[in-house]
Amino acid sequence: MIGNRILKRRRSVDLDLAAQFLTLPVANVSDCMSRMSAGGAALRPMHGGANMAGPALTVKTRPGDNLMIHKALALAKAGDVIVVDAGGDLTNALIGEIMVGNAVKIGIAGFVINGAIRDAGEIRAGHLPVYAAGVTHRGPYKDGPGEINTPIAIGGMVIEPGDLVIGDEDGILCVPFDEVSALLNATQAKQEAEKKMIADIANGSYDNAWIDATLKRIGCQIEE
Repeated sequence: MIGNRILKRRRSVDLDLAAQFLTLPVANVSDCMSRMSAGGAALRPMHGGANMAGPALTVKTRPGDNLMIHKALALAKAGDVIVVDAGGDLTNALIGEIMVGNAVKIGIAGFVINGAIRDAGEIRAGHLPVYAAGVTHRGPYKDGPGEINTPIAIGGMVIEPGDLVIGDEDGILCVPFDEVSALLNATQAKQEAEKKMIADIANGSYDNAWIDATLKRIGCQIEE
């Protein structure tokens, strides 16, 4: 039944491929996706700073209810990222210290919660990546309904089960399953170009002629 179902994940990005994104800035991956996809600035890192990359185990739940998140933890495999669409509601926390501890034991790669968490101090002191929209002490309900392994959307960004989900201090991003290899190559190339740019700035050889060329192209009036 739509809205109250648990499906099997049909495909999942390779963990070794996902791991190659851990050293790449999410901003550079985003640039290589034409800056057109994002989970929204509200989803902030709540943990001690580790980067995140892994296949999405998607959860859709009614605001304030974490029954399906508990079930997702029971289904999760090491390396998974549990991604929860809870409508961005901050009234009730959906995960806390106990569930994060369980996730660490399982070996999941992280949580993305479009909703609130609690036990923020303990989560901040740990290294399991946790991204959320806010913090509240009020606990969750556990009645359902909800869905697991169905497409979800956060801030207009669609996440399919098994897609790559990455995160760093700038936020989170979903890379569609079929685009992962191409985006890896493109981002690695961009990373090398940026390293050269930084080196050029340091040694005084950076060429900023593109600025005036762009101003000329757009017809900008410049007083001499």
